[in-house]
This record gives sequence, C-alpha cells and structure tokens, in this order.
Amino acid sequence: MLATVEHDGVADQVAVEEPLEIRVDGRPLAVTMRTPGHDEELALGFLYGEGLIDGPRDAGPTSDLAANTIEVAGPLLRDPGERRFYTTSSCGVCGKGALEEVAVHSRPLPDGPRARREVLATLPDKLPQPAFERSGGLHATGLFDPGGELVVAREDVGRHNAMDKVAGRALLDGLVPLSDRVLCVSGRLGFELVQKAAVAGAPILVGVGAPTSLAVELAADRGLTLCGFARAGEVNVYSRPDRVVDDR
Repeated sequence: MLATVEHDGVADQVAVEEPLEIRVDGRPLAVTMRTPGHDEELALGFLYGEGLIDGPRDAGPTSDLAANTIEVAGPLLRDPGERRFYTTSSCGVCGKGALEEVAVHSRPLPDGPRARREVLATLPDKLPQPAFERSGGLHATGLFDPGGELVVAREDVGRHNAMDKVAGRALLDGLVPLSDRVLCVSGRLGFELVQKAAVAGAPILVGVGAPTSLAVELAADRGLTLCGFARAGEVNVYSRPDRVVDDR
C-alpha cells in the first residue's frame, strides 16, 4: 500500500506505515508497525515464529476496522504471561532473542534440498517488488522451490513483517515446515530473519545484502544454509555449504 505526498511541489509515492494490534481470544498480545495488507498472514506468521501456535488458526479484523486490529482464535500453545510484544518496522527481535531462545522453538534443520549456486544467485531478480519500484520504501520476502520457481512473495515496510506474511501464507497453505523450500529476502541478513526462517523450517535463506555475525552464528547452530550478497550472478555461502551445488 502506497500513499501520495508532496516534496518540493512534486507528488511522490511513499510506503504506508500503520500500527497493527494482534489479539488472541480478545486479549491484546502484540503491536507491530506494518504496511497494511495480508494482515491475517502477518498475525499468524508472527505467532508461529514466536512458538505460540503450531498451525493455521481463524484470524480476521475486529468489527472496528479503523482500529487496525486482527483477532486470532486461541488457545496459544503456551502462556506468554505478562509479556507484550512491540516491534517497529526496523526491528524484529528487539534485543530479546538469544540463541537459547530460538532453540526452544526451532529444532536443528534436516538436510533438506540441494540447490544450484547459480539458481540461488538469481533469486533476488525473480523476487517481485512492485511497491518498492514505485516508492523505494519497502522490503520483500519470497518463497521459492529449489529450482527457483516462485511460490509466494510479500512486501512490507518492515523486513521481518514481510517474512511473517510469507510464513503466515505458507501456514495457511499447509506448506510449513518449509523443509523443501528456499526463502529469499531483499536486504541484509540479520539475526531476526534467520530466526524466523529456522522456526519455519526453511533450510536455505538467501539475501541481497550482508549477514551479521550473529546471523551467521545462528544459521550454523540451526543447520541453515545462509547465503548473502546474491547479485550479479554471484552469491556467498556462509553456513552449511553442502546444500549448494557448485557448478564453478
């Protein structure tokens, strides 16, 4: 979703950013800053990534549509207690996620599929980003098969939201765990994206940008193949290179 604004007397399009409150059985649980659209997927993907649900749930807007609220059917797998989640469009785990926390919700990944290096290098070129092309202000995540065919893609002002929307869609379609799929993101590879990919069961994560040190550490710990700097026909493999078929 885009909005039209003016700068220097010229009309321009910018990404819409609005809060979304996620409720479970009427109980407020989380607020995230997101680009409106596919909100049910976002809510389900977020809850799955936090280990609070293990499958699709009924989810939809409350009667007060102006409230930017999604209601998800419970019960949760565990009681979050008094914990509340607030995430901005630039922050995923917001400092909470140690390696031990991720291990609670994510088993080490199975061997999974193998993919050709040249296919992984071209995934960002196959990732549709129509709103980004018009505004320059959104991130994208795509789910692919090992041969490079796109399954689903989502855009959002928050990179972690885009990942949650894809995970939520996959959950609704019965594709989780993503043991035979590849995830691709449009930007850098931070800890929170590796965390979400690992919890969703994706064995390979590809990014256009650079990984962080903790992202590489977490990928190695969970057995995830982490690939960065996928551009111009090249890609760097930082962990579990055995899944990458190297034609070079």
